[in-house]
Amino acid sequence: MSLAKPAMRGLLAKRLRFHLPIAFALSIIAAAGFKYTVTEPRKQAYADFYKQYDAMKEFNAMKEAGVFQSVRPSGE
Repeated sequence: MSLAKPAMRGLLAKRLRFHLPIAFALSIIAAAGFKYTVTEPRKQAYADFYKQYDAMKEFNAMKEAGVFQSVRPSGE
């Protein structure tokens, strides 16, 4: 009793026909998952922050704290 020879011819193409659609589907699922679990909440957080952000108020607070070297505080 002898063992059957392994089918080597066309093995790569046969394996790719099976694994390539699976890899493609998993990559699409991973990209969609990342988009809706990471990027969309991050975009919403930025939008919420900038709805109430006052750039001049922030600038004046940093100016008073002496952060800028070329801008003098209002008291001088």
